[in-house]
Amino acid sequence: MKLSRRTLLAASAVTMGSSLGIPAVRASQDWPTKAPIKLIATFPPGGTADTISRILAPKLSAALGTQVMVENKPGAGGTIGSDLAAKAAPDGFTLVISHASPLGIAPGIYPKLPYNVVSDFSHVALIGHTPNVLIVPAGSPYKTLADYIADAKAKPDQIAFGSSGIGSNTHLMGELLSSLAGVKLKHVPYRGSAPSLQDMLAGVIPSMFDPITTNVPHINAGKVRLLAISSEKRIDMYPNAPTFAEQGFPRLTTSTWVGVSGPKGMSPEIVARLYAELMRAYKAPEVVERFKDVVLLPEAKPMTPAEYTKFVGDFAATWAAVSKSAGIQLELG
Repeated sequence: MKLSRRTLLAASAVTMGSSLGIPAVRASQDWPTKAPIKLIATFPPGGTADTISRILAPKLSAALGTQVMVENKPGAGGTIGSDLAAKAAPDGFTLVISHASPLGIAPGIYPKLPYNVVSDFSHVALIGHTPNVLIVPAGSPYKTLADYIADAKAKPDQIAFGSSGIGSNTHLMGELLSSLAGVKLKHVPYRGSAPSLQDMLAGVIPSMFDPITTNVPHINAGKVRLLAISSEKRIDMYPNAPTFAEQGFPRLTTSTWVGVSGPKGMSPEIVARLYAELMRAYKAPEVVERFKDVVLLPEAKPMTPAEYTKFVGDFAATWAAVSKSAGIQLELG
């Protein structure tokens, strides 16, 4: 008996699902034949979610045999796009770049968040993480983090920092630094990293917290200065950039992570197929090189969907405790 390519792929997905502890189900015969698949990036063009989505989309399009279209749905620290994904039909045609801000930080600061970060999603795979940085323009008088904090102490609520939005993980980092250093920084939220960076380079704001991914071209061009990086140790690409930890702030050791998720109720077969294709894309030489270029650090051991789901829940619980101790509670509006 001759087996069709679709039958072989379905069988492969069921086998993969079994190996991941996902119950075997009948193949979804209309997936992914209906085009296109929508991949929501929860931040504007130029941000981390957008950058990673545009690296992955062509690989997934080729692997799945149908177009994967990136759709930017920014706002409210990524919660608008995440909510759209959570409420979409679980047919495999709406996916989202799951992100540390809307899925890890938001639950702790928004009491009325319209989705549950675990039960309202089908989490597929963690792609990787990137350190966060505190940056200033190259011509800034702040040469070190100590300079920055000293000026903030002298000028309460006058030294501003930009972030990718209210409730983003970079917003929380700024608030946490304020608390730990005993200063009062002024938060200026934007609808993503790119507009925040534009204003900082134009002199509208003096500093910003942001994932390093967005800023690599400007760091390399000498347009911005790294005052601190949130990795556990200095990174090879920027060995002269000191960590927050070595400057006295180990609680600011964190990262912005990104993955791929879909709405709750996606069939185990579709989750398994997506996981398999993402793992292939993850290892493709051209993708590995692009990740290096934007300082996205892949996981040494890729997480299964079940492991990624647990990771999201654990991360959200940890940072909920941080936001509570910092007294950060916000309303979505």
